Amino acid sequence: MKHTVKGAVLALVLCLPFPLHAQKYENGLIDKTIAVVGNEMISISDLEGEVQMMRAEGYASDRNVRCEILEQMMESKLFLMQARIDSLSINNDMVDGELSNRMDMVRTQLGGDEAVEKYFGKPLYKLRQEWRKALEDQSLTQQMQSNIMSDIPEITPYDVKCYVDSTSAEDLPMVPIKYQLSQICIYPDREAANMAVKERLLAIRERIINGEKFSTLARIYSQDPGSARRGGELGMASKSIFWPAFSDAAMALKPGVVSQIVETPDGFHIIEVLEKKGDMFNARHILLKPEYTVDDRENAFRVLDSLKTELANGAVTFDLAARFYSEDPATKTNGGQMSDPNTGSSYFEIDQLKPQDYAAIKDLKEGEISEPFESLDNEGRSGNTVYKIIRVDRIIPAHAASFTEDYDLMLNQVKQMKSMEAIDRFIEEKISSTYIVIDPLFKDCQFNREGWSEKFRPE
Repeated sequence: MKHTVKGAVLALVLCLPFPLHAQKYENGLIDKTIAVVGNEMISISDLEGEVQMMRAEGYASDRNVRCEILEQMMESKLFLMQARIDSLSINNDMVDGELSNRMDMVRTQLGGDEAVEKYFGKPLYKLRQEWRKALEDQSLTQQMQSNIMSDIPEITPYDVKCYVDSTSAEDLPMVPIKYQLSQICIYPDREAANMAVKERLLAIRERIINGEKFSTLARIYSQDPGSARRGGELGMASKSIFWPAFSDAAMALKPGVVSQIVETPDGFHIIEVLEKKGDMFNARHILLKPEYTVDDRENAFRVLDSLKTELANGAVTFDLAARFYSEDPATKTNGGQMSDPNTGSSYFEIDQLKPQDYAAIKDLKEGEISEPFESLDNEGRSGNTVYKIIRVDRIIPAHAASFTEDYDLMLNQVKQMKSMEAIDRFIEEKISSTYIVIDPLFKDCQFNREGWSEKFRPE
């Protein structure tokens, strides 16, 4: 993964339908309509595009994959047809955003507009039209499904209790062990570390200006493993996939000019642009990250050790110590209590904890405090170095879900079950009442829903 890229770039456009240049089916049939659902049609090329996409994503099936995907496509058409009848509106903001993301991804993966057109065998404007149409249909389909699920009656505590009481223990979900934790954090001297890394980067920049190759120094010094082995080269990519500070600096450069130091959440960079086309560019960069000294660690551990002793003696409460000594702004104001930044929950499952944090508390009992250790905070993509102690406030052992202990979990499960039942009823009713014709080419398919078997066109 590119350290400068905002999030992972998927391998070879997994989210996009793939074209059929020859528009031929496996047995040599030319492209034709293979299913009609109301006034919506599905062609062989539509189906094959989905098959290729699913295979690219590593999709596995123990049944004929074409039969499985065709059934899913026909179900989607039922929702789309009803959405049109109900005059639902396309969410254009969602469509525009998704289309932009798709275009940026495929242009980055394939190396620019010309490469995209060559790969798909179509001009870019045609691809945009096709993908926009698919996304508009997706928007309507999702809205229709949401409307169906929103019509289910409100779930009451009585409904949840009835579900739990009527479900055998082995069929109830298992709730993994959970921890409630508080922490006191001390950061190393970031200002000194930042100054040191900037001085190193300025020295490297001066060597490049004096004639040394950017690519050679990138291989030696850059801390971006993805690009360092390529001499720091990132490849032609849309500016939107990089941190704004990085892309702004690159777009402002003339080819061959080395930038001043650019700071992003990944660290500090110098950049050389190789080529620009519209809002895309290919650049080299050297990334260096702040590094902290043994003294930073020892000083922080000394303070944390002292605090742990004071806490054990009862000289100060953990709440007060966190408010006064902790340097983590997200937790110090509430006495050090940690919460999941994604959910806001104060309870953590094992896979929600950083490996360093779990290693420090896994053998502790409730009320016990860890030894000082080095970890990472939640800033940026990879986090910043931080030293901390953690108190285990509460441990909830792994158990079968119950009404009293796990009401929210069971409420969501009942809601999901009722929603799926409503979706199933909609599909079954629409299959029976909608004009549907399926090509006998697929008569041997074992569809999940029996109603499809009555819809084959006579041979």
